[in-house]
Amino acid sequence: MSDRFGPQDRTWFAAGLHDRLHEHLGAHPHPDGGYRFAVWAPRAKAVRVIGEVAPKGRFLRRSADGIWRGRVPDAEAGQAYRFLVTTSLGKVVAKADPYAVRRVAPEVPDSVLWDLDFDWHDGRWMRSRKRVQDLSAPISVYEAHLGSWRRGRDGGFLDYREAGARLAVYCREMGFTHVQLLPVAEHPFYGSWGYKGAGFFAATARYGTPQDLMALVDTLHRAGVGVIFDWVPSHFATDSWGLGRFDGYALYEHRDRRRGFHPDWSSWVFDYDRPEVRSFLLSNARYWLEYFHADGLRVDAVASMLYLDFSRGPGEWLPNQYGGRENIGAYAFLRSVNDMVRTEFPGVLTIAEESSAWPGVTGPTHLGGVGFGLKWDMGWMHDTLAFFKRDAVHRSYHHHDLTFRMMYAFSERFMLALSHDEVVHMKASLLGKMPGADDPQRFANLRLLYAYMWTLPGKTSLFMGGEFAQRREWGHDGELEWDLLRWPPHRGVQRWVRDLNRVATAEGALHGRDFDPGGFGWVDPEDRRRSVISYLRHGREGERPVLLVANLSGTRHRRYRVGVPVGGRWQTLLNSDAERYGGAGTTPGRLATTSTKAHGYPQSLVLDLPPLTALLLAPVESK
Repeated sequence: MSDRFGPQDRTWFAAGLHDRLHEHLGAHPHPDGGYRFAVWAPRAKAVRVIGEVAPKGRFLRRSADGIWRGRVPDAEAGQAYRFLVTTSLGKVVAKADPYAVRRVAPEVPDSVLWDLDFDWHDGRWMRSRKRVQDLSAPISVYEAHLGSWRRGRDGGFLDYREAGARLAVYCREMGFTHVQLLPVAEHPFYGSWGYKGAGFFAATARYGTPQDLMALVDTLHRAGVGVIFDWVPSHFATDSWGLGRFDGYALYEHRDRRRGFHPDWSSWVFDYDRPEVRSFLLSNARYWLEYFHADGLRVDAVASMLYLDFSRGPGEWLPNQYGGRENIGAYAFLRSVNDMVRTEFPGVLTIAEESSAWPGVTGPTHLGGVGFGLKWDMGWMHDTLAFFKRDAVHRSYHHHDLTFRMMYAFSERFMLALSHDEVVHMKASLLGKMPGADDPQRFANLRLLYAYMWTLPGKTSLFMGGEFAQRREWGHDGELEWDLLRWPPHRGVQRWVRDLNRVATAEGALHGRDFDPGGFGWVDPEDRRRSVISYLRHGREGERPVLLVANLSGTRHRRYRVGVPVGGRWQTLLNSDAERYGGAGTTPGRLATTSTKAHGYPQSLVLDLPPLTALLLAPVESK
């Protein structure tokens, strides 16, 4: 072990730049038989490995870099182990291996000696990934929690392989290009949904082995569906056997509670100023991309990492060395992750869940940006849901909530996400948020919301259940309300989402220029009196434009005139009021332009707009 971790490794480790620590620390087969063990615990008095590998325990030896190393000659794959760390005060604590790739169970410190060999069959996907994940390509993400998407007949969890097979079929049918999995790294408390991790290199044992998770990814790849992992380098669980106070003192977390403990989540916060911690997390990012072929990392709670005063009041946070509230270590760490991904894994997506106005989250690192590929548009989510919750009769007074987004839409590369956070903790399901005197109005509002979401510039992400209008809030203790698909309105919403995905993929104007201001143009953003918005999406040369006209009111507007840049016949790509989606079956009328000028265009269409209806239109031929 010691001859493999050479001077260059020690330099990178101490500089926060080592991205392959998982190949050196933890447990690995020794070339002379047995396993070698290594763990970083610089202030420990002694460290033993114990368990099935060594029932009486075997002491490790400390080196100058603070890493304890040793070999157990008769250790075998499949055996359980843990570390016993003796602190400088003589207290002995059981600790899980921070680099363990498999755990006996989520709630205990015992890890398992395990190899990561797997026979991949996703070569075609991996060769094409850079092209299909280019930011000019269609990207529509289905966010899923494995424990509650589907359950087995006995009500138990599906394993990774069965879930992967079903997800592959479903996403293909629905037209989603990617699945985003809520965190699959080991977490003791199931109700944390994976966001309070304690085994950063171990796929949770709830659903199977590491190879089972690899099989899930492989199956989805062979079906042409990408896989994004939710990654949480922002905080970790406080279980006594976890990373906290690892060698008797703060090691992975900041020693000052004002930086090292998160009051909202009751969890430890990583010390990003410590280079060895940055190396640990950087290696963790590489691990999931390299060993599990992940196509992207959606990084959770980025704002909590970047701001030292995040969710803290006066006196509850510790300023940086310049007296500011920016977490300089976290900023440097995130930039290093994005640089590593861009360099080592071309085409892989990094997505920031970042709720502040920190400049340049998706900006290039060489210009001072953080370097993410995409950023969730949290402002759009807040404003849009606030608007759609209002009864239609009041919307004309809040028109700006819907149109303001285009004032900043190209300041970052945005993803429009309606995530799990919006359908839990008494917030109601998406359908439950919709106003209306009856179900037809609520369903019409939901279809209208999706039309607006899918046609704006930016990539899209929808949490599971939203695609068929789940009625109750999401609950992790059971599966989604799949039985609702017996009813036509729910099947209609599901068809609507599927067809939105289909059209967004087929029409270059709806994805090719998502981050180019020239790819969007308002037709009329100011018809607040009738509560109608209309805009055009423009494609690249040779691609036809797509027009969205949305009647957000409860009133029918007959002979509604809309200016268009192309004369001749236009066709209806999608009509949210069609019977197949649960609507009344109205049609927009004759779709041929007239020479009457409108909205600055020489041609115009005259449409019949039912209440709470969205139309997607495109020219058939020009003249």
